[in-house]
Amino acid sequence: MATHNPHLRNALYSSLAATLLSPMAVAQQASDEDQDIEEMIVTASRSAKPLSQISNTVTLIGQQDLIQQIGVNNDLSTILGNLIPSFSPSRQKMTSAGESLRGRDPLYMVDGVPQSNPLRDGSRDGHTIDPLMLERIEVIHGANAIHGMGASGGIINMITRRPTQQWQHSVRLEGVGQSEDVSESLGYGASYTLSGRTGNVDFLGSATYRTSGISYDADGEVIGFDNAQGDTMDSETLNLFLKTGYEWDDQRIELTVNDYEVAGNNDWIAVDGDYANGVPTTAIEAEVLGKPVSNEITMFSASYSNAEILGHNLRLQAFDQQFAGTYGGGTFATYADPAFGGTVFDQSQNNSTKRGLKLTLAKDNIADTSLSVVYGADFLNDETYQALVLTGRDWVPKTNYENLALFAQFEFTGIDKLTLTAGARREDSALEVDDFTTLYSYNGGQLVRGGSPEFSDTLANGGATYQITDQWRVFANMSEGFSMPDVGRVLRGINVADQDVETFLNLEPIVTDNAELGFEFDNNVLSAQLSYFASDSDFGQRLQANADGIYAVKREKTEIDGYEFRTQWIASAADVFGLRYANTDGEYDSDGDDRVDTDLGGANMSPNRVNISWERTWSSALNTRLQINVVQDREFNNSAGVETAQFDGYTTVDLFAEYQAGAGQWRLGLQNLSNEDYFTYYSQTQGSDTRNFKGIGRSMSLSWNMQF
Repeated sequence: MATHNPHLRNALYSSLAATLLSPMAVAQQASDEDQDIEEMIVTASRSAKPLSQISNTVTLIGQQDLIQQIGVNNDLSTILGNLIPSFSPSRQKMTSAGESLRGRDPLYMVDGVPQSNPLRDGSRDGHTIDPLMLERIEVIHGANAIHGMGASGGIINMITRRPTQQWQHSVRLEGVGQSEDVSESLGYGASYTLSGRTGNVDFLGSATYRTSGISYDADGEVIGFDNAQGDTMDSETLNLFLKTGYEWDDQRIELTVNDYEVAGNNDWIAVDGDYANGVPTTAIEAEVLGKPVSNEITMFSASYSNAEILGHNLRLQAFDQQFAGTYGGGTFATYADPAFGGTVFDQSQNNSTKRGLKLTLAKDNIADTSLSVVYGADFLNDETYQALVLTGRDWVPKTNYENLALFAQFEFTGIDKLTLTAGARREDSALEVDDFTTLYSYNGGQLVRGGSPEFSDTLANGGATYQITDQWRVFANMSEGFSMPDVGRVLRGINVADQDVETFLNLEPIVTDNAELGFEFDNNVLSAQLSYFASDSDFGQRLQANADGIYAVKREKTEIDGYEFRTQWIASAADVFGLRYANTDGEYDSDGDDRVDTDLGGANMSPNRVNISWERTWSSALNTRLQINVVQDREFNNSAGVETAQFDGYTTVDLFAEYQAGAGQWRLGLQNLSNEDYFTYYSQTQGSDTRNFKGIGRSMSLSWNMQF
């Protein structure tokens, strides 16, 4: 049972207040001594800030990290889980349903452009761009409203590659397979990039194609296909990417285009397992009816920046993102309708068009003081609907969401060793839905009157970092996150008469309160960070599956808390050891008495996990990374303390090696080196014969990379 001790929470908030206020009593003149060069991040504050001034837990996944992880497995969720233990274990499928950060949904972005679809969350956020297009990933842990709606668990901002200063061609060829059946498991891919600069103009263009085979578990059996939610086995991926810019003086204009599609081949069909008796879901080669399961995304982003305009640094970004996610067909009871002969074979498609503007202005040393400010405005229009594409019905009606937000974030550095931040964001939102009728399966179909409910809220945040000594730092923050519930799931599931959108309570937004207190140590040989967090929603969101495996939204009070620990030891010039651990607990109010009493399930809460790594540079030509993921056992109890589900943990080992050979690099990845036999976290905790999937057994990836 999760422990949500009110005394512990009060102590946390008291500690936060003390951290924010106590250094004021020893105010000193800010030091003018030179600062060490630090890595800068932009996601946490909308402007470039050094890590030592960020009062949140931040994970930076750099270029070398991406190279190593892609060399083992190119699935984004797997990459995140290998480096961030508070991120849920990957489903190893096209869907990311149930994958959370600190027990809540994160906001996925590409260069600040939202990729998540909170109005009808189809859980395809991790498949909108190929990881080869990325230069780094900035992950902000915990609820916040820095970039608007959807970051109840944090932000995962994928920063795309920048053009090189010199003209350069890059070629990558890859192959992936397993020993059980090389011909069936074989996947391969190719990527080409042209990048460079001429005068004031720079350019990067890239094309990546990848085809994947099927996967086998540790027993040599074919892993089952998720024909409905989507699978990356037996699929093809094409990513076209372009970034070009023009710079003059302190100004730059930039255009980014990303076109991404992943689609199954419809050649394999799942064979149900037996969850109760531990029989895994498998698959056989057979024609799959309907349209291929797919993700299709086209993103345009145009930005203008000016480093010096009326004493400000200005950035203006406009974007357009088109998303279409097609799901597999079936004769689900939800699709049944006498008008189409009773039992109906159909399949759904989520569609979302997001357009927006983001204006950011930053000014340092206001009136020659140590006060700086970042402020601006964001506008977002999100039009979303879910169609049943074979019969031409709307499952989720067209919903049009508009949001205007004004924000300001202040930073004060006028006290020696102390950085204080405080800010607010005003959200004004409107959701417009026309009259619609639900599917026949919802008590014969219900006519729901449309409406235009409006929501407004002011979200505040505050934080502090204090450099106790050259080696010790403490940080604390309090923030609020803002999100809409999965409006599509709520609206499509209305099964009683005389409802209207204006007064339907479940459309109220989710406001998440987040608090965090952390300590850091770094002596250039050993570094460590420990942070404790608490996250509450008075009217949160929980997913619960029905008999078809189709999720419904439950709106209940939720509380989540936990801690994260990470350390790195540079043992020698050649050896670096790392350890990361996350422990998260969460409960919800099951009986409406305003007290949490029941554990959040596996679709909403990740297991506790340890990530261990050893990186070694053997020579100027050879380096390796060995990583161990320990996913720990977990029990789920109801309000009476009775166990309702159980997860048996597992341990996997991965190995990556890179060898420089002339102008090229050979990269070898071995996933699940010990061939651990296990059922995935999602499969164990959801209890479905159709999705009782085992994890991937030992597999090998080999790539050749060259720049010229």
